[in-house]
Formats: sequence, structure tokens, C-alpha cells
Amino acid sequence: MTGYGKAVAQLENGKITVEIRTLNGKNADINLKSPLLPKDKEIEIRRKIASVLVRGTIDVFINWEPDTSDCSHPINKDLVRTYYGELLELRKTLPGFALGSFKETDRMNNELLTAVLRLPDVIDNSRKEIITPENWPLVEGAFDRALEALCEYRAVEGKALYRDVTSRIARILDLEDEVEGFEAERIAAVRERISKALEDLSQKPDASRFEQEMIFYLEKLDINEEKVRLRQHCKYFLDTIDSEPEPGRKLGFIIQEMGREINTTGSKANHAGIQKTVVRMKDELEKIREQSMNIL
Repeated sequence: MTGYGKAVAQLENGKITVEIRTLNGKNADINLKSPLLPKDKEIEIRRKIASVLVRGTIDVFINWEPDTSDCSHPINKDLVRTYYGELLELRKTLPGFALGSFKETDRMNNELLTAVLRLPDVIDNSRKEIITPENWPLVEGAFDRALEALCEYRAVEGKALYRDVTSRIARILDLEDEVEGFEAERIAAVRERISKALEDLSQKPDASRFEQEMIFYLEKLDINEEKVRLRQHCKYFLDTIDSEPEPGRKLGFIIQEMGREINTTGSKANHAGIQKTVVRMKDELEKIREQSMNIL
């Protein structure tokens, strides 16, 4: 579910840039990180995003870049004249006031004007409404293009992700074949170990009873059922990822079942070769689990 999309809307006095970034997440967690979006449009945008992106942590950034001609802040000239005149009259009434040289008077007037410009409401710093009902179709079009770009990004990532997880499923099946190759050796090793233990104890059990007990013991170590179920889960994983439009949640459940079968195989192994193979299978499955978090 990782992705990135960007689009620009050119307005009459500048441009709006819409950026959408997504990360893994179980649900659609949408964060609109801009005060520019009108409140009455937030629900509409959230619905649009959720319907397209479905899941993930989704951050939406809206940036405004005004034209150079729109950057200046208008000065209230009438208010400046009023402030300046009043301050000039006030200065004349202060003790020690006297007209000096032309340069001195000019300097004092400049300082007075600088002070006036700092007074409230002299410079209009009010924020203009950037996104209006008139230009909203342009901004909405930028949202749509950003979503489209993000979906294209996800599609490219998804193809690489598909190749990775399916190849790891194939690897687990190959490792399961390796486990089968150890089966005959494992049973022979168990028989030999038990027989040797009896010899060391100088015991000569009844051959028929010994065989019955041996069969009973080997049945507890049998992993054929786990092998069959693991292969079935692998097939179900591949069928699901190929056939369903949003398989991510279901794949997570299938991975859990695969893990159970692999763990049970390891607990019943009683063979170093099988245990090493199980560790490799777990490693592949864990990588699949990490990658599946990025699948819708």
C-alpha cells in the first residue's frame, strides 16, 4: 500500500500542488495536512480517497504558491496619513522638540513613518480565500490526477511484490520436498536410536510388542498431515492472490495457517536436517508476512 502521487492545479493567481503519500495500514487512515481545503469539501475528498485507496495511512498535502504579483500586501494609505499626522502633532507637544537641519528632520520623519507602518491594520495581512467554489473544479481535478498517479505507482510496486511473494511460496514448496527426502532417514534413525537404548539397558523386548510400540511412537512423529495441509495452504495463497482484487486481509490469515503447519513440522522433526529446513521455511514465510502488509 506504499505509494506517492502528485498533481498541480493552475489557478488565476497562483498554483495549488496536491501530494498524496500512503504507507501500510489495516484501515483507511486519512490525514488532510492543510488548512487550505474548505471545510465543506473535506468529507467529499475523504470519501473519494477511501473509495480509491481502500486501506493504508494516507497523508494529503495541499501547498499554495502565489504568483509574484499576488505576493504584495496592500497598505491602507488613509490610515497611514491619519496615524502619521496624529503622531507628528504629538511629537510637537513633547518637551525638547525643535526643528533641526533638513537632514535631521528627514531622519526623524522616516523613523516616524517606520513606526506608523508597524501599527495595527496599516498593512492588510488578511488571508484571501484561495480555494473558491469557482476554482474548485480545477483543484478537484488535481486531486483526481494525484490519485491516479499514486495508483500507477502502486501498480508498479505491486508487480514487483507479486513476483517476490509468489517466488517465496515456490521456495517453501521446494523446501517441503526436501523435508520429504529426510523422511526415510529420520524413521530409520529413530528405530536405531531406540534399539540401541534397549541394548544399552540389556533388554530384549518381545519383537511383536516392540514393533507395535514402535509404530505407535512413529505415528506421533508423523508429519504427513502437516505436509498436505501446508501444500494446500500454499495453493490457496496463490489462488487468492491471482483471483481476488483485494486479497491482503485473506492472505494474512492464510499465512497464519502456513506458520502453524511449519511450526508443527519443526516440533515433530526429531531430525537435524528437517529442523534446519524448517528454519529456512520460517525465514521465507516471515518475509512473505512482511510483504503481505503492503498488499491491499
